[in-house]
Amino acid sequence: MSVVAGVVVPGIPHPLLCPEANEGWGRLRDGFESARRTLQESGAERLLIYSTMWPSVIGHQIQAQPEPEWVHVDELFHDLGSIPYKFKIDADFGHAFRDAASARGLQARTVAYHGFPIDTGSVVALKLLNPDNQFSASIVSSNVYADRAETIVLGKAARDAIEADGVKTAVVVVMTLSNRLFTDFIEPSEDRIHSAKDEEWNAKLLEFFEGGRLEDVSQLSRTIQDQIRVQKVVNFKPMWWLGAVMGQHNNYDGSVHAYAPLFGTGGAVVTLIPSTTIGGDKEFDEEDVEHYRGDRSVLGGLDPAAKAIEASTVSAGPGQSVVKPRPADGAMVNASNAPAPVGAYPHARREGDLLFLSGVGPRQPGTNAIPGGAIRDADGQPVDYDVAAQTEAVIENIRKILEAAGSSLDEVVDVTAFLINMDRDFAAYNKVYAKHFTSIGATRTTLAISALPTPIAVEFKVVARAPSS
Repeated sequence: MSVVAGVVVPGIPHPLLCPEANEGWGRLRDGFESARRTLQESGAERLLIYSTMWPSVIGHQIQAQPEPEWVHVDELFHDLGSIPYKFKIDADFGHAFRDAASARGLQARTVAYHGFPIDTGSVVALKLLNPDNQFSASIVSSNVYADRAETIVLGKAARDAIEADGVKTAVVVVMTLSNRLFTDFIEPSEDRIHSAKDEEWNAKLLEFFEGGRLEDVSQLSRTIQDQIRVQKVVNFKPMWWLGAVMGQHNNYDGSVHAYAPLFGTGGAVVTLIPSTTIGGDKEFDEEDVEHYRGDRSVLGGLDPAAKAIEASTVSAGPGQSVVKPRPADGAMVNASNAPAPVGAYPHARREGDLLFLSGVGPRQPGTNAIPGGAIRDADGQPVDYDVAAQTEAVIENIRKILEAAGSSLDEVVDVTAFLINMDRDFAAYNKVYAKHFTSIGATRTTLAISALPTPIAVEFKVVARAPSS
């Protein structure tokens, strides 16, 4: 693999310039050192940095000055002192990254002139992770207006360039978790996380990082964004970008090397190494954008907690109809008798007269057991399985979700089915499908894919009519 590691680091200069002034800042400095050793062990040859502290407005800028040398002073914390630097930048990669971004519909350009102001976050990351210029480096800006789609496409462009030259690359994102700095200067001993709610969200993010759940961090950002008082997507763009470069899934070995308050924000040093083990039940299901087409609908929508409904039946006596809830337009639905989503997504969402279901597999609620057996064992070796039993379980799970939303299997209008082995499994899957769907007459597309996030052979994505009353 060309992408060998991901790293999350804070860019505020205190761990670099005055780690002795506060115990937490010292822990962060030690965390940087631990992450540096992890990078050495990963075999990385290049660091690619995405810094939220280098904002751009028109397109995306990529550093391409081969050997930038300067003395940096942070514009806010200049009292801490100056930071002389001399970096080794991979200019050829910078040009290749720019071209790859343009090929995917993005505006991008390189910057290469003496004295260009490299941002504090990139300087801190390179000084602490790469003090001897062991690795070459590349730095890309964070466009202040870019939404999730544009940010993901930028990440995929980076991966295109990495795969093209084959240089082993570690991707570094410069960010804090909670992102609210104090607005007045404080004594080092007074540093703390800005609010209890910020601390709560930071703890959840760290839990996901420790579990290697990168895509779940990206998903969780939607919920956090709706609840934090400071409406800024800068906190979460790095996660969207990092997932696009490394792979939008949860199968990583995560390590939280340090976490501490950093002038009111949550500073964390985290490494993510692609795992060679099975991903287990850490599913994900999200739109996968390949080409940027100019639509910046940043996050939008209402608070998911306010819109979500936990659907359940209303008790009915003999001969009475069972009353089902009717989700409002835009509402999300989670069925208590279907396997729980393991990422930050609902079972279904109503939009207008339609219900859109997230991808549904055969897992059983509560146990996550797979009817018909998993497709591989705990060591990752292929084993025999029954795709007919898996297909029956998928359809049963879909039925439960639709009924929880007040709809039914008869209301399905479109099905997209995914098979990991078309030649082996199509006939058996098709026979089970026909038993349930021949009379329904839904349109259907069946796709062969190389793998699904969990060790299953089949998954459906469904669109159905929503209840009218």
